[in-house]
Amino acid sequence: MTVSMHGDTTPERLPHRLDAREVRVLGALLEKEQATPDHYPLTVNALVQACNQKSNRQPVMRLSEGEVRDALERLFQHVLVWKSEGARAVRWRHAVDRRWQLTPPTKAVLTLLLLRGPQTVGELRGRSDRLHAFTSVSEVDDTLATLASGREPLVRQLPRGPGQKESRWVHLVGEDEEVADTEGTAAAAPEAPGAPPEPDRLARLEQRVADLEARLEELSQRFPSS
Repeated sequence: MTVSMHGDTTPERLPHRLDAREVRVLGALLEKEQATPDHYPLTVNALVQACNQKSNRQPVMRLSEGEVRDALERLFQHVLVWKSEGARAVRWRHAVDRRWQLTPPTKAVLTLLLLRGPQTVGELRGRSDRLHAFTSVSEVDDTLATLASGREPLVRQLPRGPGQKESRWVHLVGEDEEVADTEGTAAAAPEAPGAPPEPDRLARLEQRVADLEARLEELSQRFPSS
C-alpha cells in the first residue's frame, strides 16, 4: 500500500517492475480477455500457448509450463492476477482493471505494448482491431496521454532516433524499459529499397490458428477422452 501526499491510501500500480516472463504472461491474459472472451480465464496450458505465439509477439518466446507457473505465482503474490478454482482445472485471470484504472481504449493500447514492445501511434491503431476499434490516430494519441499521466504513469514516449519518422511509445511495466530507446531505434531503422511490407495478413492467419489451438485445449480440458 502507498500513502499519497494528500493522505489517501491507495495500492501501488506496480509494487515492483515485472520481468520479461511476467510481462508476457500478463499481456497474454489481457489480450485473450479482449480477443477471445468466451475462452477466458485461461488454464495454464492455454496460457503457455498464448505466451509462445509466433504472431503478434515481439520478441517471440518459448516459455515452459514451469516458467509460466512461476510467473503466475509471483504476479499472484502482488495481486496482479487471480486464480479461479474450476471443477476440472485452475484458470487464471488478470486483476489490473481497477488497479491501473483501465478503460477499453487504454487496455487495448497497453496490451499491445506489453506484447509487442515499442510502437508508433499508427502501428498501435493498425494492430488494435481485435482489441478495440479506434476511430482515429488522434484517439490513440489521447489514450497514450492518459496512460502517461498521473503519479504512476504506465507508458512514456521515446525520443525519436536517427531515421525515425515517428516517435515510439513504450510501457513502463517491466524492468527493461531503460533499454527501450535503443530497441526502438533498431526496430525503426529504414527499410532497404523494395523491402516487402509487414505481412499483416499472414499475422492475422497465424493469430486465428493460435486462437483455434487455445479453444481445442479448452475443449480437451472440459471433455477429456476416456
